[in-house]
Amino acid sequence: MRVLVVEDERHLSEALQRGLGAEGFAVDVAPTGTDGLWMAREHSYDAIVLDILLPGANGFEVCRTLRSEGNWTPILMLTAKDGELDEAESLDTGADDFLRKPFSFVVLVARIRALIRRGAVERPAVLQVGPLWLDPSAHRSWISCGVPEGTAAAGAARRAREIDLALTPREFSLLEYLMRHSGTAISKHELLEHVWGTGFDGDPNVVEVYVGYLRRKLAEVPLGSDKGEKPLPHGVVVETVRGVGYRLEAPDQPDQPDQPDQPERPEQPEQPEQPEVS
Repeated sequence: MRVLVVEDERHLSEALQRGLGAEGFAVDVAPTGTDGLWMAREHSYDAIVLDILLPGANGFEVCRTLRSEGNWTPILMLTAKDGELDEAESLDTGADDFLRKPFSFVVLVARIRALIRRGAVERPAVLQVGPLWLDPSAHRSWISCGVPEGTAAAGAARRAREIDLALTPREFSLLEYLMRHSGTAISKHELLEHVWGTGFDGDPNVVEVYVGYLRRKLAEVPLGSDKGEKPLPHGVVVETVRGVGYRLEAPDQPDQPDQPDQPERPEQPEQPEQPEVS
């Protein structure tokens, strides 16, 4: 198993390289955030041990960049700073685990092995379903405008690429759960359990009420509407699956503008027959 250690303290990085090597890992070391980002892009790793306080680019920036580029290699963050904010920010930027210095080497190895067992599964910090986006850590959800160039509405889309959805905390939690399971039918019971909690003893029809709220707010997004222009639909809908529950769906790709008809080729005149030569 190949591990990348991004650590600027030379004594610690050398100790980790020796110790992890003795545990059977192949270890590469990067002394700066910039070097670590380059190596993570150029090589395939089973896990990354990433310090936060780094020259060049800090650990938060490295982790955020890798995740934005679709690199889902498991990341364990290290820091010498004491406090919960670093731990929270590490996890919110896409890290999978966190250790505060000084740490137990035995625990570090165990956590690396656990991360490798999970594998590089896609787990974005920011969710996306079609043009719909949701950032759980920032508690923000928005529609990203996508308007075909050449239309009158394209100018408005360029001026406002993102349109925020004004959601209540409960609506936000409901949308987040539906987005995490987009394309899958979710039962009313499951939504009650995960959004309202197992201790909820109110009217179960509250799910239908909040789905209705979500539908109205999604339908009211005025994508690409210039003055006098009809708003363009973004295609994100919460569908009712009869007998099951609800499913969040979005178009795979935006509709393409109609292509102009191609002029028909004129028919070629028939060639006169050539007389036979005897």
